[in-house]
Amino acid sequence: MAAAVSFAVGFAGGLYERVCQMSANESQRDRQGAAAEPTTVLPETAAQLVELERLQQALAESEERAKNHWEQYLRAVAELDNVRKRAQRDIEAANRYGLEKFAAELLPVKDSLDLAVQNAGRGDAGSLKEGQEATLQLLSRALEKLGVTTIDPQGEPFDPARHEAMMAQESATAEPNSILKVIQPGYELNGRLLRPARVIVAKEPPGA
Repeated sequence: MAAAVSFAVGFAGGLYERVCQMSANESQRDRQGAAAEPTTVLPETAAQLVELERLQQALAESEERAKNHWEQYLRAVAELDNVRKRAQRDIEAANRYGLEKFAAELLPVKDSLDLAVQNAGRGDAGSLKEGQEATLQLLSRALEKLGVTTIDPQGEPFDPARHEAMMAQESATAEPNSILKVIQPGYELNGRLLRPARVIVAKEPPGA
C-alpha cells in the first residue's frame, strides 16, 4: 500500500514538471516569434506621417521667407532714412549756396552805392547820373546771373497770369486788350513769377 502511494506521488510530480517545462518552452517560442515579426504601419498612419512631414517642411519654408522679407523691410527702411537725410543735407547746402551766391552778386552794387554816397557832395549832376546808371547796370547783371528776368510786355496781348491791369484806356491805334503802357515792369525767377508787370490795357474807343 505504501509503495502504491509513493508511486502515485512520484508520477504526479513528474507530470507537473513536464507540464511546467512545456509551458515555459511555449512562452519562449511566443516571445521569439513576436520579436521576429516586423512592425506593420497602417495605411492611414503612413499617410498622416507623410502629411505631417510635408506640413513641417512648408512651415520651415514659410518661416524662412518671413525672415527674408523682414530683413528686406529693415534694409528698405534704413535706405529710405538715408535718402531722406541726404536730401535734407542737399536742400540745406543748396539754400546756403543760393544765399552766398546772391550776396556775392550784390556786393558790387553796394560798393557802387557807397562810392556814390561818398562823392555825392563833390560831383555834378551829370556824374551823379552816370554813377546811378552804372549802379543800375550792376544790379541788372547781378539779377540776370541769379536767373531773374524782366517782364516788359509793351505792345503784347494782356496776360492775366503775368500782367496786372491798373486801368483800361481807349486807343485808336493799339489792338484792343493789348498792353498800351507799362507802368512798372514785372520779374520772373527761372520762369516763376516774382511780380506781375503793372500795365495799362488798351480798349476799343466808342463808335470804332
